[in-house]
Amino acid sequence: MKVSAVVNAVGGEAGRRGSDMGVCVVGPGTRFLSGITYYTYSLANALADSCRVSVIFMQRLLPRSLYPGRAHVGAALTDLNLASSVQAYDGVDWFWIPSLARALRFLKRRRPDVVVFQWWTGTVLHTYLVLALVARLLRVRVVIEFHETLDTGEERIAWAARYVRALAPFFFSLAHVYVAHSRFECEALEERYGLDREAIDVIPHATYGHYDRGKKWRDAPSEACNLLYLGVIRPFKGVEDLIRAFDSLPADEIDDYWLTVLGETWEGCTEPSELIERSRYRHRITFVNRYVTDDEVDAAFGGADVVVLPYLRSSQSGPLHIAMHYGLPVVTTAVGGLVESVSDYGGAILTAPGDPVALAAAISQARELRGRRFPDPHGWAATASAMQRTFDRARTR
Repeated sequence: MKVSAVVNAVGGEAGRRGSDMGVCVVGPGTRFLSGITYYTYSLANALADSCRVSVIFMQRLLPRSLYPGRAHVGAALTDLNLASSVQAYDGVDWFWIPSLARALRFLKRRRPDVVVFQWWTGTVLHTYLVLALVARLLRVRVVIEFHETLDTGEERIAWAARYVRALAPFFFSLAHVYVAHSRFECEALEERYGLDREAIDVIPHATYGHYDRGKKWRDAPSEACNLLYLGVIRPFKGVEDLIRAFDSLPADEIDDYWLTVLGETWEGCTEPSELIERSRYRHRITFVNRYVTDDEVDAAFGGADVVVLPYLRSSQSGPLHIAMHYGLPVVTTAVGGLVESVSDYGGAILTAPGDPVALAAAISQARELRGRRFPDPHGWAATASAMQRTFDRARTR
């Protein structure tokens, strides 16, 4: 039998490297815009430099009325684009009909060597399970990349958590290799889902440079240290601790600071906005309570002096990886995978979660770093190279 026939018989899993390797990335599109959308686009574009890449987007994650960020669904907030060589199907609807059949035809037509699923929420589980089953029938290798064990909002909904516990093991069992962004996440995956540690590759989360367009915006006076929090406002984000820490700064020093909070309130987490309105330093706070556009993100980071991320828990953080690309000093809590994410970043100051006093002290320390810029530790080229090693490993399992 000719070599080419052998390759075709096993679905192209042998002898394919570099531009000969076909990769399909599966993740959320821009309709339900989130940090994982940006990751999906960024990964596809990074791999396109060395692989034949296609993308299957999840277009509607769930009925809009159930989505905590329903106010911005479908809004024109981003100008994300895929590389010209990347083919995409946009995308699969939560209700499936007729989009799932079209996605399966797209997958069969593209016939990649590897499919990479972006995992963070149970809303995609039923669709991912079908796509993974079909991929295995096509003899395509399956890789699952984890950003969360499960979304924190879904964790608090008993029936949603039970649904994932019941069905997710079937989906996870279809993977040849898993990807996590930290050793912390590996331990969480072992504990929650019983995944084999030897089957998990750790690839650090790359930073986000696509926002960087040279814009700059700040309400803060030029002489003040502009502290920036950016991200959705949810119970685990700890924004209330940031407001309390800001309020605890000495009155004779407050002219040295300004606080900018940009984020959309989710899950009824109104305490931060209420604390802002009652703050004794309300005149030193800019609060934009909505999901901001890419240009606004760039301008906000361009005008920031220190980024503050006071999370109570977190596997990874998109705003952290934006801040590191901009080289800004960062104050963040020592939770989850963030400790490893900043381990080789010179501008990070770690503090205890849920402690406004310690956070205020860290903010004072970070003010001394104002004006300094630090090297970006994690580029997408390194991520693409590491992912290709994972694909090679998947083909041998």
